[in-house]
Amino acid sequence: MADDLGSRTTRHAVVIGGSLAGLLAARVLAEHAERVTVVERDRCPEGPEARPGVPQGRHLHVLVAGGQQAFGELLPGFLKELGELGAPKVGVPEDMVQWQNGRWFRRSAATSHYYSGGRPQLEWLVRRRVLADPRVDVLEGTETVGLTGDSARVRGVRVRERGAGKEVRTLEADLVVDASGRSTKAPDWLAAIGAEPPHEETLDTGLAYSTRVYRAPVEDPHSDALGYYIVPNPTQPYGGVVLPLGDGRHLVTFSGLRGDEPPTEEGAFEEYAKRLPHPVLGEWLSRAEPDSPVYGFRQTANVRRRYDRPGRRPAGFLATGDALCAFNPIYGQGMAVAALSAVALRRALSDPKRTPTTRAVQRALFDASKQAWDISAGADKKMPGARGDAARPGPLDKVTGWYLGRVAERAPGDPLVGGAFRAALTLSAPLTAVFAPAVARAVLFGPVAQTPQEPPLRRDA
Repeated sequence: MADDLGSRTTRHAVVIGGSLAGLLAARVLAEHAERVTVVERDRCPEGPEARPGVPQGRHLHVLVAGGQQAFGELLPGFLKELGELGAPKVGVPEDMVQWQNGRWFRRSAATSHYYSGGRPQLEWLVRRRVLADPRVDVLEGTETVGLTGDSARVRGVRVRERGAGKEVRTLEADLVVDASGRSTKAPDWLAAIGAEPPHEETLDTGLAYSTRVYRAPVEDPHSDALGYYIVPNPTQPYGGVVLPLGDGRHLVTFSGLRGDEPPTEEGAFEEYAKRLPHPVLGEWLSRAEPDSPVYGFRQTANVRRRYDRPGRRPAGFLATGDALCAFNPIYGQGMAVAALSAVALRRALSDPKRTPTTRAVQRALFDASKQAWDISAGADKKMPGARGDAARPGPLDKVTGWYLGRVAERAPGDPLVGGAFRAALTLSAPLTAVFAPAVARAVLFGPVAQTPQEPPLRRDA
């Protein structure tokens, strides 16, 4: 890794945080560095168990198509292993009963699939694969408390074992990658060494959600759907989703906005289903048995740190994952973007035509998260009560909003429009997919196709 990121081969790279983004970044850095150290606050569980440092870990996670492609590139055979562990593969729209903008989706042939197994299972598999590389080591139970170096160059990190009275020590590094998540302290650390912290863009709808695991029969005589999804919108702010975890277990999540958050009390949780515009989720709950407490989650703001912009920032420091760009988790993009960012890191570091300077590599990481940000922030800025500097409409928002509104009207009943829409939402195609000529003709001149009047509990014939 030459440079700006080093005038010699990188001997030691440090990754702050053993999240998915951190582990996948370590996987890539091991191809360029003699040694990679992951500094992780938690003690890593030996099996597929929840980790305290992933506060959203007990909630719904899906690995969408764009993320699947990236995971497969980074860890060949990963999807096969994930399936062998029992992670359900859900086809959309075929396997889902979905309501959006007042309409039910036709359950026509699937144009996309996602895995809906638990986050701890997927993270454990990634951790096992990455740490099998002898070049990658992990410091567990250790927190990062600062950077070393100056405004020209970061030269390492200051760390200490967790616990009272532990001594701070320095890990020297040629490259430091911050993957410590949305609560990162890196802007403060940069300021402490005389560098300029990045500007933060924020957009917060106040969305909150609560989740509980249920058991239900694998064979449901009432429906052949694998899951259910009531999608919120500006005029109907309540959301609900049921997705399989495997072995008859399902995650059930309800969402609502500021001031009307879903409860975490067990009895009130199921009552919240009555706020949804149709009782189909409540009816499903009446046939299921609770299998966990109710867990709440409230930190859902979109936050983007603009390390890509010019500023007095040091060489040898990069940010990735939620430390760079954190999304409203309701859109299911985080795991995919972690993998897409690692792919972007690999390509930037290996580009034979361009020197991998800190700024160039950081720009590549920013670009890898941009589509997900445009989707998440674009949808959230329309929600009532949205706050933050990114909530202000841009100059093209009115025109694109009008077009995308027509896309959303046609997606439930038109397989062509719906397929392009899903490809963009699942990050497996660029946003321009919904502007392709055939799609644009259907959006601009085609009728709004008829869709089911009631929840389609059976697939299209």
